Amino acid sequence: MPAASFAFEGAAVVVIGASRGGIGAAIAHGFADAGAKVQITGAEPEPMPEEAERFAYAQLDVTDTDAVRDFADRVPRLDVLVNCAAITQRGAEMDPAFFAHVLDVNLTGSFRCAEAFHPALMAASGSVINIASMYARFGSPRNPAYGSSKAGVEQLTKSLAIAWAPDGIRVNALAPGFIETEQSARARQDPAFVAGVEARTPAGRWGQPGDITGVALFLASPAAGFMTGTCLPVDGGYSVV
Repeated sequence: MPAASFAFEGAAVVVIGASRGGIGAAIAHGFADAGAKVQITGAEPEPMPEEAERFAYAQLDVTDTDAVRDFADRVPRLDVLVNCAAITQRGAEMDPAFFAHVLDVNLTGSFRCAEAFHPALMAASGSVINIASMYARFGSPRNPAYGSSKAGVEQLTKSLAIAWAPDGIRVNALAPGFIETEQSARARQDPAFVAGVEARTPAGRWGQPGDITGVALFLASPAAGFMTGTCLPVDGGYSVV
C-alpha cells in the first residue's frame, strides 16, 4: 500500500500558466514547498515578482505547437505536468473568433503540452493534472467558450488516461468552483453575483487559489496511484446543491 505522503523531494514539475498568481502559481508553490523542482510558464515576458524570485520561467504561447515542443525538448525530465493555462472574458465569448481562441488556449493548449511532454512523462511514469472547471458540467451563458473548453478538458483527461495508461502515465483533472483570482475579478465586480455565489455555496465563501493546491499534490502523489481519468470538484460544495 503506497504511503499517503505529499513529499516530492527531487521531483521535476512543470506548471503551464502560472505567471500571474492564481491557481497555477498556488500549485507551483505547493509543489516547491513539498521539495519539487518547479518550472513555470506564462504568456507574459516576465512573471509576477513572487514567482520570478522562486521559479525558472519560460514565456510560452500554448497555441504555438512548435514553441510548445521546443520548450518540452529543453526539459530533460518530468514527473508532473500541470496544465493551467486558460483565458476567458465574461460577456465577450459569443464572437466566433474569440470563441475559437479560447478553445485553442484552454483545450487544445492543454493537449499540445501533454502531447509534447509525453516522452518525458512516460520515462518517469509521471502524472498529468489538467485544470477543468465546474463549468465543464454547468451551462455558462456569459462564458460559453470557457465552459465548452473546460468540458473538453474533462473529456480529454478521460481519453488520455485510457490512451496513456499502458505507458505508466496517470492523467487526472481538478474542477475548481468560484475562486478569487485575476480571472474572476471582472465577475466579482458585481455584488449581486458575488452574494449569489456565497449563498449557494455550502462552504459559504469563494475559494482561494490555495484551496486547490492540496488536491493537486494528492493527485500527483502515490496516495492516488490507482486514480486516473478522474475529475475532482473543488468548489466548496457548489456543484452538489
